[in-house]
Amino acid sequence: MTEYAVIQTGGKQYKVKAGDNIKIEKLLGKHKEGDKIVFDKVLLVDNGSDTTIGTPFIDKAEVSGTITKIGRLQKVDVIHYKQKSRYFKKNGHKQPYFQVKIEGVK
Repeated sequence: MTEYAVIQTGGKQYKVKAGDNIKIEKLLGKHKEGDKIVFDKVLLVDNGSDTTIGTPFIDKAEVSGTITKIGRLQKVDVIHYKQKSRYFKKNGHKQPYFQVKIEGVK
């Protein structure tokens, strides 16, 4: 069985293993495609024979990856409407994301 980990980033948790492609929330700072990133908030690591669970994170455990794509998701329309009062507001929002290829779990 392959080694996998559960990481936390952007307020969400992801189960990842080497070779996975995941879409995560945009990270703070300046990043470009091809940059290496390291996730140090590792909650769980399982290598097939034993499982390590953090309290809340595992010390000295990290997951490395490469940003393969920076983009924005499809537009979501946000509409505010009140009947009988001629009140109508429509806004759009495109959520930015990073697509990351996981290279390894340590």
